Amino acid sequence: MKPIGNFIAALLAGAAILGSTACSTTTRRTVDVLIIGGTTSGTSAAIAAARQGVRTLVVEPTPMLGGMLTAQGVSAIDGNDQLPSGLWNEFREALRRHYGGARALATGWVSVTQFEPHVADSIFKAMAAAEPTLEVIHGYRLEAVCMKERTVTGASFLDERGHRLEVEARTTIDATDLGEALPMSGTPYRVGMDARALTGEAIAPEEANDIVQDLTVVAVLKDYGEGADRTIPRPEGYDPAEFEGCCGSGERTMTPEYMLRYGRLPGGKYMINWPTKGNDCYLNVVELPWEERIEALRPAREKTLRFVYYIQHELGFRNLGIADDEFATEDGLAYLPYHREGRRLDGVVRLTLDDVAARYDRPTALYRTGVSVGDYPVDHHHACYPGGLEKIPFPPVPSFSIPAGVMIPAATEQLLVADKAISVSNLINGSTRLQPVVLLTGQAAGTLAALAVKAGCTPREVPVRTLQRALLGQKAYIAPTYDVRPDDPDFELLQRIAATGILRLTGEPFHWANRSWFYPEEGITVGEFTRGLKDYAPQIDVEESDKPLTAAAAAALLRRAGGAADTPADGDRPLTRRETARMVEEALHPFDRDIDFEGNLINL
Repeated sequence: MKPIGNFIAALLAGAAILGSTACSTTTRRTVDVLIIGGTTSGTSAAIAAARQGVRTLVVEPTPMLGGMLTAQGVSAIDGNDQLPSGLWNEFREALRRHYGGARALATGWVSVTQFEPHVADSIFKAMAAAEPTLEVIHGYRLEAVCMKERTVTGASFLDERGHRLEVEARTTIDATDLGEALPMSGTPYRVGMDARALTGEAIAPEEANDIVQDLTVVAVLKDYGEGADRTIPRPEGYDPAEFEGCCGSGERTMTPEYMLRYGRLPGGKYMINWPTKGNDCYLNVVELPWEERIEALRPAREKTLRFVYYIQHELGFRNLGIADDEFATEDGLAYLPYHREGRRLDGVVRLTLDDVAARYDRPTALYRTGVSVGDYPVDHHHACYPGGLEKIPFPPVPSFSIPAGVMIPAATEQLLVADKAISVSNLINGSTRLQPVVLLTGQAAGTLAALAVKAGCTPREVPVRTLQRALLGQKAYIAPTYDVRPDDPDFELLQRIAATGILRLTGEPFHWANRSWFYPEEGITVGEFTRGLKDYAPQIDVEESDKPLTAAAAAALLRRAGGAADTPADGDRPLTRRETARMVEEALHPFDRDIDFEGNLINL
């Protein structure tokens, strides 16, 4: 058997122990919120829930907290640089303090926020340790989900020695990469590409299939200094032709130095997560039993080792060796692979590509129910699929919100889903899977779980607006406003009004960081205002008018809509969108109107 790492070997050894002996001990816990997986979303969910004062437990198989950002080694942030929301911003500020400012994180060209995985792990652990109602247990994997009819009541876990951990919880969050609790709880889900008829997306395939995105086992290399030779032994099956073209070809050729700077990290390190003739690997292991999956992932680890050898031997970077201070694995690679896709929940709603591309022109108003935000374009990795796969012509999209209902199963009670297994289509998963979005979705899930516990109800019974208000109180975005940030004195007000749709955002696809503008200091037309007001006051007639909205006209329309609005003395003055938002808030308090998970107004 080739070296695959102490952690992975321990997992395999544990599987053998479990197959031949009974568990030696059983530990029991009773908590308010159980979080399965200390992943990117699991860590943020745990911190958010604990900050609400509820007893919270997160169980994580690896020694690290943070998932993609730590144990999986993807320590170059994709997206949300200009959306400093909630725990994502708190985490980034901690990184900046550690390294000495924002510029110290802009070490590679793929991201302006790059860092060493072990540093992120230490930050997350410090944040968790600061919460007195939060407990973290490492070294256990999910064994079973406990059910009472259609209600999740907790879960059981096993470690490599065969010891069992049994947890009873009022609310459970599946924060695993692959949605491990879904089949165990009998919760419906999908794997692979959705059929066009299911999602309505024009570029979805006509028939569903089980094709998932490529995964990657990340390596972190470290510069051991000029003259050092840290070349690993030549891997079995190595052929340099496998990686020829990793630096591009023709007019798009780059130097090896530039290619490596893609994922250059502070501390003289390099993240090796390279898609072009690099270490991406197609392996669909989603539905394999846990023990078989660990073994089936071996080829991905071996491919990364071959690529590392190629970088050292063929490209001449012998001074770059596998970092000896990141992952305590025998091969030095990340503890777990970077899964870009796994199971996807069938939730009370499903977010699709069309919901993001045309948020105001859909049968549902999911944008009103936002609890997390992202700005990354739709990005799929399919280059390694055997036989090739036709490139998907993704349309440009603006920045977007994640709806509350994607975390909630359609039928199963007391279960929430975070991370990549939320209820989204295969296509839009290419945007919702990115690290900051997942982290913020975890924050929303943890907050929702805690609110449900404190209210003595199920998560689906917590009003959407109640959850959104709690998130706004944490300086988390519910609408992806590029030009309204938490330091704006009207941040919460403008977020609330944007989430009603009375004043709509202007979307702008923009390279790798899409935008949605509120334009608070610009004017608004009578046509725009009446169109946005119509849903909240059906008696309002939409006027096709490009006239600037004046204070007098706004006051008259708000009175007609049922609000109390005095006409200002300077009534002929055109309003800015900020001023309009203030008048709407004072006259109608539209955010106080409850909505359902599809964004429909209720209690009319």
